[in-house]
Amino acid sequence: MGQHILITGGAGFIGSHLADELLRAGHRVRALDSLLPQVHGAAGEAGRRPEYLHADVELQVGDVRDPAAVRRALDGVDAVFHLAAAVGVGQSMYEIAQYTDVNNMGTAVLLEAIVARGRTAPLQRLVVASSMSLYGEGLYRAPDGALVTDVERTREQLVAGDWEPRDAQGRPLEPLPTPETKPPSLASVYALSKYDQERMCLMVGRAYGIPTVALRFFNVFGTRQALSNPYTGVLAIFASRYLNDRAPMVFEDGLQQRDFVSVYDVARACRLALEAPDADGQVFNVGSGRRYSIREIAERMASALGKGYVAPEITGRYRVGDIRHCVADVARARDVLGYAPAVPLEDGLVELAEWLEGQTAADRVAEASAELAARGLTV
Repeated sequence: MGQHILITGGAGFIGSHLADELLRAGHRVRALDSLLPQVHGAAGEAGRRPEYLHADVELQVGDVRDPAAVRRALDGVDAVFHLAAAVGVGQSMYEIAQYTDVNNMGTAVLLEAIVARGRTAPLQRLVVASSMSLYGEGLYRAPDGALVTDVERTREQLVAGDWEPRDAQGRPLEPLPTPETKPPSLASVYALSKYDQERMCLMVGRAYGIPTVALRFFNVFGTRQALSNPYTGVLAIFASRYLNDRAPMVFEDGLQQRDFVSVYDVARACRLALEAPDADGQVFNVGSGRRYSIREIAERMASALGKGYVAPEITGRYRVGDIRHCVADVARARDVLGYAPAVPLEDGLVELAEWLEGQTAADRVAEASAELAARGLTV
């Protein structure tokens, strides 16, 4: 018999796909979601249930910072996936109070409510969505073979357009897959808040005997992404530009490398984290383990959408809080969870392009870029 599972942020991009995955596995699913207009657009403004949310999902509209709403959402559930969060590196650098309130305080409110259930209604598992952003730069190897975990590009270097991380002698470093053992290097308020979410959940879980797992998502892409949110995933941002026949804006020289993982793989990893007996107390990367440059991603997106005539705009600017390279080492997730990424980027882009044909997107990228520039967050 399946479990009764709560997903905070369950009406969003990843949450709704996770709900589908859990329903297929025979679980009952409840979603707590504030239906934020920045994420859900007109539906969020109207407080309307997203059309893509499975009919069998019980949706409770509420804020994760509201203790009463959280207590109602927790009533009778066996396990919790905590996905609710304000998302976006750039916006977090000026909406500091908002990001800290939603991500840090929201997590604290949820944990207090879980603890208050006590031993009379113990939670069987808590899975928290963390982020690759907390690594800052990924793992590198120096020319002498030494591993380098504390890479930081200087402002002077970036102003000069010298994008690649270097050692003390000025020699370029080689990017490597980043394991969970790499120490955090927090380059944005968003990254700090995600690290706090992860640490709070694991700390409280350990103290109260609540089996807890943290999943560090890399760059997730797929259908149902918020196309009108200029601070969401890069593929969704590029799609919103292409849908309006505008060139996507690519920072630096476009050769920075990222790990793009299908939302279907992420949803499956979440389910495995619920089921794996040895996952308690651990942190896992959830990515594809493959590296792609941002310029390549823009070009592949254009091709999938039949917009090859729209070349990406390579800005030659950098954004405060951005990093150069970070790709997932998924060995621990493979060994403990049985996770293996199954959706190739090529297949995921084809499906995404088909879904995008029926979508409209309000392109707010220029507005967001102007906001960052006005605050001195792009150079």
